[in-house]
Amino acid sequence: MGQGLWRVARSQQLQQQGYSGQGYLTREHGRRIAANNVSNASHRKQAQGGIDIYHLLKTRKSKEQEGFINLEMLPPELSFTILSYLNATDLCLASCVWQDLANDELLWQGLCKSTWGHCSIYNKNPPLGFSFRKLYMQLDEGSLTFNANPDEGVNYFMSKGILDDSPKEIAKFIFCTRTLNWKKLRIYLDERRDVLDDLVTLHNFRNQFLPNALREFFRHIHAPEERGEYLETLITKFSHRFCACNPDLMRELGLSPDAVYVLCYSLILLSIDLTSPHVKNKMSKREFIRNTRRAAQNISEDFVGHLYDNIYLIGHVAA
Repeated sequence: MGQGLWRVARSQQLQQQGYSGQGYLTREHGRRIAANNVSNASHRKQAQGGIDIYHLLKTRKSKEQEGFINLEMLPPELSFTILSYLNATDLCLASCVWQDLANDELLWQGLCKSTWGHCSIYNKNPPLGFSFRKLYMQLDEGSLTFNANPDEGVNYFMSKGILDDSPKEIAKFIFCTRTLNWKKLRIYLDERRDVLDDLVTLHNFRNQFLPNALREFFRHIHAPEERGEYLETLITKFSHRFCACNPDLMRELGLSPDAVYVLCYSLILLSIDLTSPHVKNKMSKREFIRNTRRAAQNISEDFVGHLYDNIYLIGHVAA
């Protein structure tokens, strides 16, 4: 009884809205005719005014169904250029499709040298069966080993013939590599002062402003988190290297390695003072000039003021 009353009420509602069975089909048919007329008018307008959107979409769909472009059908120079933008993982995946192209030695040589800029093996005659793809895997494994245990990592590189047992070669490898964990590297350099000496000499601070040179130095050789003998050693080596790279400037300003050493410590303390949220009363420019000139009297007031401005505007020298 209830369902019968519902059907009667629903039928009356549809009739009032004009959506009875026949009315609905009539309206739907009219709507389709109107849509076709609009579509045809649009096509005629496009044909008269320029590009036919329908054919454009149809062509695009057919090209999408064709899949990716086959790199083997392109000129080799273009194919290698495309593949050179891939990292090692993606290049291995690409070799499943384009084996001859993705396994090309020039591509893997570029990956090796872009990640590890210097290896002793680069300057040697390659042994029989040498492959840059295999070398990449060895360099990656050796870097992971170094980040777990620096001594074992260096020994691994030497055992594979990648590095020579020379402090200078190890220093060049470290200087040109960015995949090494800086905490493990700091521990290794603290133990291998001979490698540290060669690593410092690889820096060229010529015509660089002192705070900027110090930032570059600490980007390669990270400063310890606390003051101690190792930090003093780093600043001492930096001071001598900075003076050696800028002899004319040192004579002009009347600076010595000891004076640069004092300035470096002043810059580090100023960096901490200005950037630390725990220091409420920040050191003023006048205070910095007064304190620094007490420690190094031959330094001009203007030069010390420029040092303060650099730290204030750019930030910490050892961040």
